[in-house]
Amino acid sequence: MERFKGQVALITGACGGIGQAIARKLGSEGAYLILADQSADSLASLVSELQQSEVQVETIVGNLLNNDYCDQLPNKAFAMAGRLDIIANNAGLMRRGAITDSSDDDYALSFAINVEAPFRICRAAIPIMAQAGGGCIVNTASCWGLYPGPDHVIYCMTKSALATMTKCLGRDHAHQNIRVNAVCPNEVDTPMLRTGFKIRGLDPDKAIDTLNRSVPIGRIAQPQEIADVVAFLASDESSYMCGACVEVNGAKPVY
Repeated sequence: MERFKGQVALITGACGGIGQAIARKLGSEGAYLILADQSADSLASLVSELQQSEVQVETIVGNLLNNDYCDQLPNKAFAMAGRLDIIANNAGLMRRGAITDSSDDDYALSFAINVEAPFRICRAAIPIMAQAGGGCIVNTASCWGLYPGPDHVIYCMTKSALATMTKCLGRDHAHQNIRVNAVCPNEVDTPMLRTGFKIRGLDPDKAIDTLNRSVPIGRIAQPQEIADVVAFLASDESSYMCGACVEVNGAKPVY
């Protein structure tokens, strides 16, 4: 199956757990990939892997804290490939803790990466997609942006903002055949999750075993399961979905 043959997909946070899974999924189905991440070495490794499967792939190294980098990403991707059909605004970070334990840096960094970067990328991409007759944007939000989660106030605020932006853009640009939707995972077995456990002095394997027991389906998600939903939202199979925030949670509530 090559649902994305002839299409160009820009993926941010491409070297993270979910980002790599999205790249593998879209690439395996024919997409020409433009991968964005701040780690040149990690990008080179991922590109080498993808090229072994004959995936067409380019990279744009940079930091999403740089506003110019965000503003120019869609234009650079378009210049590289001659079109821009799909954007996966996947990059994100998590700062945990009660509001009284949160710093100004936690707040500023979280909003810069989780909200401002996708805002700037969408703002720059929409005219390109409109000129071409349409496109798809899939944001990686979170169940924790739809419901209140304990002691994750900044993270919940940022993902809530991203979910609301998705709904607004889905409504505002549907008439241009630009479909904007979001995938909203709960816990996913990624390096970011495991690093968070290590920072708190927990054994990641044991912590994930505990999380698995809290999920009605019996386990937390794997990155490729999130990528499958991103691919669905980017494909013609979701042609009537605009502004949707799709929960992928194994039936586990946030609260």
